[in-house]
Amino acid sequence: MTLFIQQLANGLALGGIYCLAAIGLTLVFGVLGFPNLAHGALYMLGAYLTFFFLTDAGLPYVVAILAAAAVLALLGVLLERLIFHPLRNAPHTHHMIATVGVMFFLVALVQEIWGTGFLRMESPVEGQLSVLGAQVSWQRIIIIVTAVVVLLLLTWFLKRSPHGQAIEAIEQDRTGAALVGINPSMVSMVTFAVSLALVAIAAGLVAPINLLSPGMGDALGLTVFAIIILGGLGSLPGAIIGGFAIAIAEVMASTYISVAAGEAAIFVILIAVLAIKPTGIFGTVTQR
Repeated sequence: MTLFIQQLANGLALGGIYCLAAIGLTLVFGVLGFPNLAHGALYMLGAYLTFFFLTDAGLPYVVAILAAAAVLALLGVLLERLIFHPLRNAPHTHHMIATVGVMFFLVALVQEIWGTGFLRMESPVEGQLSVLGAQVSWQRIIIIVTAVVVLLLLTWFLKRSPHGQAIEAIEQDRTGAALVGINPSMVSMVTFAVSLALVAIAAGLVAPINLLSPGMGDALGLTVFAIIILGGLGSLPGAIIGGFAIAIAEVMASTYISVAAGEAAIFVILIAVLAIKPTGIFGTVTQR
């Protein structure tokens, strides 16, 4: 039971990271209609920026994460304006090719600045908390709490703020939203900024637990794509439920079976769900 509780906490922490990353990818797909294949590389960049602001700039941990999120949000605006906005009338394959180019550029940029080796970012919060006999690190507790808070704030943003409501309107009907005065171009820019800020927060939270490397976003990018397909393309509730379900299944399978089983569990669940509901848990036939 002690092992189960400890691994459940690990799964919830990992699920929080997956949710934040998956929601950002879901928002971009819902508004712009194409998958951002550079999402894993942007996650990696967010981790390195947090490392820079914490270690080199000497900022407090929370401020370092917020600074990294701000930088990536600005980068999202620039990417949308300079790369994806000019391609707005092109086939979506052109957008996907552009995201691959962004991915290779970011990996090369990080390798040039920080090198190709591994870096370790010390956790600013040491110690563990005893939960029913299980020892859970404070860093994982911080991840779980922060993920829940960010998800609640994001829900408020999407449901209550004008920009958030505009994003949901564009996701539901881009043409109809434009007819009632919503600017799709502005919404696309805001969506990219929010998406990259979320993935930067996820990377900053997990950076003290995992080693940093230029290839750290590869596995996450593949997992996040599996999550948004599992939940239903463009579905925020699907991204949240899929993120936690995949994370807990991965951790439990790795603990009680093997590491390879944990990696396979992601796609076993995905195949099982798609066999029953090909559009994903909350997906519909009309999803773009």
